[in-house]
Amino acid sequence: MGFITVTRSVFALACCALGLSTAVQADTPAGDRARGQKVAYTCLGCHGIPDYRNAYPNYRVPKLGGQHEGYLVSALTEYRGGARPHPTMRGQASSVTEQDIRDVAAYFATTTPVASSGKATGTAPAAAATCAACHGPDGVGITGDFPTLAGQHADYIEQALKAYRSGKRQNAVMAPMAAALKDEDIHALALYFSQQSPSLWVPLPQKTASAR
Repeated sequence: MGFITVTRSVFALACCALGLSTAVQADTPAGDRARGQKVAYTCLGCHGIPDYRNAYPNYRVPKLGGQHEGYLVSALTEYRGGARPHPTMRGQASSVTEQDIRDVAAYFATTTPVASSGKATGTAPAAAATCAACHGPDGVGITGDFPTLAGQHADYIEQALKAYRSGKRQNAVMAPMAAALKDEDIHALALYFSQQSPSLWVPLPQKTASAR
């Protein structure tokens, strides 16, 4: 299967997934950001420390500040269900209620997610043409269902793409997209999106997190 064919197939899958998730979210109660700030105190033990690293494999934990709220709900739900195989994150996601997840997502997203600048920084690698259909040319997810990649740690993006490619992470949209990528493609994509702006950010401890 050629790369263009994969691109079209992934885009079609993304549209289907977006339609389904939008329909589900329409009936989902909104998250409470103030309550989410209190619930997120355990999250900040890792995600509130700049450049904090996962032990094995070794990579920096993702920045969550300014991330899309809908995506964060989906990600935590995937950790809870095992589609993302991370023991600590699965334990965290399994120990909270669905309302807790929505509240924590609302807190990390702040009042609004990172907004698109409308233009990209630098020259995009060829493989980024596929990514832009969901993540935008500057790495800002085109809707709340898709994650923003702008300014995310390059090593985190790289390990996530390799996990999708190997099947360790399960996602109907990302699996076929990552399957078409070579190691050099993944490295180039990770570096490119990590350099985009406006950037995701690391939330500060609870007393000052809302002052950004």
